Amino acid sequence: MLIAFNKPYGVLCQFTDRSEPPRRTLAEFGLPPGVYAAGRLDFDSEGLLLLTDDGRLQRRIAEPRQRTWKTYLVQVEGVPATAQLDALARGVVLKDGPTLPARVRRLDAPPDWLWPREPPVRFRRSVPDSFVELAIHEGRNRQVRRMTAAVGLPTLRLVRTAIGTHTLDGLAPGAWREVPVGGPRRGAR
Repeated sequence: MLIAFNKPYGVLCQFTDRSEPPRRTLAEFGLPPGVYAAGRLDFDSEGLLLLTDDGRLQRRIAEPRQRTWKTYLVQVEGVPATAQLDALARGVVLKDGPTLPARVRRLDAPPDWLWPREPPVRFRRSVPDSFVELAIHEGRNRQVRRMTAAVGLPTLRLVRTAIGTHTLDGLAPGAWREVPVGGPRRGAR
C-alpha cells in the first residue's frame, strides 16, 4: 500500500512525540494502520509525504542513491536574480559539501492551488518575497533551506509538491489517498 498525504505545517513525520508539550503527529489524520513515512519532511515544511506498509518500497523511495527527484515550491525572502538561480542549478557548496545540480525556475506568482498557511508567513513591507520551484534528488537535512540561504534567498515557506511521479494533485492539507505504487505516468514538475 502507498499513501500520498499532504502534511500540514507544524506536524511531525512520525506517529508519536515524547516532547513536552507534545507536538502534532501523523496519528491525528486517520491514516491506515501499519504505514510509515518513506522519507521525511521537516516539522516546519508542508506538502507531499509518502507512507507505505512495504519496507522495501519505503527504502526505495527514501534512499538517496535512487536519485528520486523531489520538487518543492519555495517562498523566499527577496527577488531571485538570474545569478542566484544559476548557482542553485549548478549546485552550491554547503558545510557538508557541494550539492548536486538542481532544477530551478522562478515563478511570477504563487500557484492558484496554494492554500494559506497557518500561521501565516510573516509579512514585511520593506522586504519583497518571491516563489521558486526547486527540484533535487538528494536527501540532506534541511537541504532546500540551506541551498536557498547559501545564495542569499532565505526560505520563508517550503511545500513539497512531488516525489518522483507522485504529486499532491489537489490534496488539501491533512488529506490523504491511496495511490498506485508506480504513480501516474508524469515526470516531476
